[in-house]
Amino acid sequence: MRLDGLSLAYRSPYVSRLRPTFGEMRARLEERAAERTRIAQDLHDTVLQGIVSAAMQLDVAVDQLPANSPAKLPLSRVLELMRRVMEEGRNAVRGLRSSNSDFDDLGQTFSRIPQDLGIEVQIDFRVIVLGSARKLHPLIRDEVYHIGRELLVNAFRHSRASRIEVKLEYAPKLFRIVVRDDGCGIDPQVLRAGREGHWGLTGMRERAERVGARLKVWSRAAAGTEVALSVPNSIALNPEWSKN
Repeated sequence: MRLDGLSLAYRSPYVSRLRPTFGEMRARLEERAAERTRIAQDLHDTVLQGIVSAAMQLDVAVDQLPANSPAKLPLSRVLELMRRVMEEGRNAVRGLRSSNSDFDDLGQTFSRIPQDLGIEVQIDFRVIVLGSARKLHPLIRDEVYHIGRELLVNAFRHSRASRIEVKLEYAPKLFRIVVRDDGCGIDPQVLRAGREGHWGLTGMRERAERVGARLKVWSRAAAGTEVALSVPNSIALNPEWSKN
């Protein structure tokens, strides 16, 4: 771990000694997938449906107001805000329920994220694939996707970057994804301990640890951020994942 350039290579002190078996990793990931599906369903059936219902009633009320009513403009702004919240909620649910074969091509999947998020700011965004793409096991693929997606969401919304890049590397011994931007960087305290009330970096580190992967984060003020996730092919492509 090096803090002079805010470069952090996260490795739990006990991971190398107590690396989980394939069966344990498979069970953990399947449990997480089931939990994501349950949360997505709950969000859709309660929060989102409630907001949709409220927005519909507000829309009717706004339409019934006289054109010169002083309440019409502020209520219209509230209605527009509710519509944005609904769209962001749908995107979140979509991300939670991403475990399907449509996401096998990670390059195309990550390329669609700005569109899914409704990003309108002009940012130089590119996805680079190195090596011959191979199909990762669905459980590993989902963890890679969720980590990569969260990194991109943070970069687009918070980094103030003019350029964001995703690199997918299919090397002989490992699979690696690197997300980098030229934005404002991450506050050193947040980089070390995470942001209070948020699970971003902490969650990504826990996801990586659960699948025997390695997460490295580099960031510097006004110089951007780079996050790399490496998964050994012995894990990502191991045939034991498919055994009962």
